[in-house]
Amino acid sequence: MTNDSPVKSESTLGARVRNFLIAIVAIALTVALFLGLRTETNSVSLSKLDNASIPLEVAMSNGKPSLVEFYADWCTVCQKMAPDMALLEEQYADKLNFVMLNVDNTKWLPEMLKYRVDGIPHFVFLSQNGETIAQAIGDQPRTIMASNLEALVTGSSLPYAQASGQVSKFSAPVAPTASKEDPRSHGSQVVN
Repeated sequence: MTNDSPVKSESTLGARVRNFLIAIVAIALTVALFLGLRTETNSVSLSKLDNASIPLEVAMSNGKPSLVEFYADWCTVCQKMAPDMALLEEQYADKLNFVMLNVDNTKWLPEMLKYRVDGIPHFVFLSQNGETIAQAIGDQPRTIMASNLEALVTGSSLPYAQASGQVSKFSAPVAPTASKEDPRSHGSQVVN
């Protein structure tokens, strides 16, 4: 028994040391991962993009095309796109305006109504004279946004955005007086 006890205590001690080292390494990796993710997400924030953006009034009058982004600080898709938007802004800052409008600020309610913002992020592509060219809603890959921005800068049609296009003028028809037509007949006469 004397021979078994030292072997058993050495293997138990070795297992304890190994488990302790594994626990220390796991804790160190968790802390490193947490700090790494935290610094990565803080490097580009929506508030930093908002602070660096051009005011809407300036964008509408400076003769450059504009990308207007409707966002909210709580929007996870907006947060996810922030690093890509920062890179695009860096790439195109001298060619077009980047405007950020927070939907939680009631100041922007007229613009939200004008552009029919019902989901965020909502992107509005404006020509150099402030006319709406196209809109896009939701997560947009950086390559898609870059293609749209390149087209916006060059005055080409945007390849990946839903175009607003021109509309025909509409004037309401004059109400008929004492018509004998049944509205379900689609114009055919009703015989009495």
